Amino acid sequence: MTIELFCFGESGNAYKAALALELSGMDWTPVHVDFFNGETRGEAFREINPMGEVPVLRDGDVTLTQSGVMQIYVTEKTGRFGGGTPEEAREVMRWMFWDNHKMSSQAGMTRFLMNFLPEEKRPEGVIPFMQGRLKSAYATLDAHLAGRDWIVGEGVTNADLSCCGYLFYPEPFGFERAAWPEIDRWLANIERLPGWKHPYELMPGSPADRA
Repeated sequence: MTIELFCFGESGNAYKAALALELSGMDWTPVHVDFFNGETRGEAFREINPMGEVPVLRDGDVTLTQSGVMQIYVTEKTGRFGGGTPEEAREVMRWMFWDNHKMSSQAGMTRFLMNFLPEEKRPEGVIPFMQGRLKSAYATLDAHLAGRDWIVGEGVTNADLSCCGYLFYPEPFGFERAAWPEIDRWLANIERLPGWKHPYELMPGSPADRA
């Protein structure tokens, strides 16, 4: 049975799940969610996910929300991306939690404010504050990657697939890839993985569709 991933191209969190599915070789298909016209706030979508968020993964009788849970589900199904030892598995989880708390949540908000919210509605002072916090997160990740090809162990794991979720997007939000050489090298490693695709190639929906 083909897995359905309810998603849209602009969502970095959806990209984390989509990339895990794609790189694992599982049979899946994207289902476009029209976020920018309010679909996630509608009753029909709330029946799928009462949290009103994308992504949602549906595999037969199994329905999952939250991208990290979906990544773990892919690991359960395929044995991939979870870390080779119990110690590595804990380290993978540590970086996934760190990303969700320190980097992706803040990158997603900052990118939304700077690119998808009308300029007159952007709260004064919030964007530079968030960019300052993001700079600290980038510094942490860049330092960790020095001398490493991957965040944990000798191969790609869910830690990598989580932390890269927003870093391939072209819209400005305070991340300049060239300014962080270790992150730049690591992202290039991910781009070279067989099956890797940019979020706007992997999932339907992009700013160009609304231009």
